[in-house]
Amino acid sequence: MKMKKILALTCAAAMTFSLMACGGSTKETAATETTENTDTAAEAAEETEAPAEEAPAEEAPAQEEANADLSGSISMAGSTSMEKLANAVAESFMAKYPGVTVTAEFTGSSAGIEAVTAGSVDIGNSSRALKDEEKAAGVVENIVAIDGIAVVVDPANTVKDLTKDQLISIYKGEIKNWSELGGEDAPIVVVGREAGSGTRGAFEELLKIEDACAYASELDSTGAVIAKVASTPGAIGYVSLDAIDDSVVAVSLEGVEATPENIKAGNYFLSRPFVMATKGEISEQSEAVQALFEYLASDEGKEVIAGVGLINVD
Repeated sequence: MKMKKILALTCAAAMTFSLMACGGSTKETAATETTENTDTAAEAAEETEAPAEEAPAEEAPAQEEANADLSGSISMAGSTSMEKLANAVAESFMAKYPGVTVTAEFTGSSAGIEAVTAGSVDIGNSSRALKDEEKAAGVVENIVAIDGIAVVVDPANTVKDLTKDQLISIYKGEIKNWSELGGEDAPIVVVGREAGSGTRGAFEELLKIEDACAYASELDSTGAVIAKVASTPGAIGYVSLDAIDDSVVAVSLEGVEATPENIKAGNYFLSRPFVMATKGEISEQSEAVQALFEYLASDEGKEVIAGVGLINVD
């Protein structure tokens, strides 16, 4: 009997130990599984996490390569009033397209139109609108900028404003002395451009005094007009607005100063188009010439136009 009690107690102890061991193992297994599941979830999250966006590839090198691929030459001839614009455009365009050579001659608007009509240049620069007969010959009027024509006098002149009628009378030789306009008693020396000049053509057309001017001097360039007026007491002349320097004074017309803002607003009556004429449409020209007109219409090209004192057409 005693022996049976001992065996029973031994079995009970063994069962208790077994259950304890089994419980501990279960806890350890559960903990292990939890840890493994957590690690697996973390790894899965890392694998499915969206990769960081890569910065877009720079387009500049590709654009520079495209610019370098453009090659050829562009020849221009025409208006002396457009010299500053033509030179600025040529310089900046060649810097952008090093494979293209741009040359410009300044022979007067009519000569430029004749040259492009004959096919001896790619572009004819004209500081006036094209005539009907020029358009009939296949020349296309491409307006690239708007220019104001400034009326200039020597710095000592006390007359600072003229009406339209007074300006017409001066150039027709009807008013001959500055005293008639409230100025000093000094003869008026009427200076203008040579026949065929776009500036002269636009000036006379705007005032409706074609073939009616009494010129004392007819000069063949904008620079020559400025030099003549600056060095001649009592002289008056007309030049492109962007060409004015400190050697002369621009008078107001009808109380309105010759400024880009006033011209763009339509308040200053002496303004004209700057035309880069082509034989046929732009789309019919060489790749280099087409690129030049695209450049002029771009923000960069507009900055060049504004930088020489001209007004963009849009």
